[in-house]
Amino acid sequence: MERKREYLERLPFWKELSDSEKELVFKHSGFQKYEKGRIIHSCDSNCLGMVTVVKGTIRTYIMSEEGREITLFKLYGGDTCVLAASCVIRQITFDTFMVAEDDCEVLVIHASAFLRLTQNNIHVRCYMFELSTEKFSAVMWSMQQILFKKFDRRLASFLIGEYERTGSPVINMTHEQIAQHTSSAREVVARMLKRFASDGLVEFRRGTIRLTDIEGLKKIS
Repeated sequence: MERKREYLERLPFWKELSDSEKELVFKHSGFQKYEKGRIIHSCDSNCLGMVTVVKGTIRTYIMSEEGREITLFKLYGGDTCVLAASCVIRQITFDTFMVAEDDCEVLVIHASAFLRLTQNNIHVRCYMFELSTEKFSAVMWSMQQILFKKFDRRLASFLIGEYERTGSPVINMTHEQIAQHTSSAREVVARMLKRFASDGLVEFRRGTIRLTDIEGLKKIS
């Protein structure tokens, strides 16, 4: 109970809630755990609510009829997202998927309580639209990368981004996983990594890539 209250009190709008609203949130929220690869939210699932990542990484993506995935953005520890509350935000008219990249724990304010908050508290409603705008900007950035940036630059940018995020030159991902993150095909990723390897930028073996020339990758990106 104390752990949940501690996390709830970190929400930017918590101090703007009335006592009854705080009680509502506390009663209708809880921690949920998802194993790596588990779908957290999809077009076929029930409306979840507002999600805050406690531990792990969540990838948000859209999928074509042919099954091709386009990654929109990722959520890390401390990040909050309202796309899983699409039943609350009527302006969300496209289907998104959220999957656990590794073992995850999230704090969820359930959709019914979140809906009441957005209807009755202007601070929560403003925060919801602020989050939506932030994620829309991330989506537009992803679309810009896909439409206007050559794949060698996109791949180099992704590899450098993972290096800067983890602090390690070793990236434990398969070609398929990188393809999902870069919204490409596995075969395209494999060909480009082979080119990078021949240029001395990376070394790779099954499931692992080592960045051997970080400055060279930065120049490409």
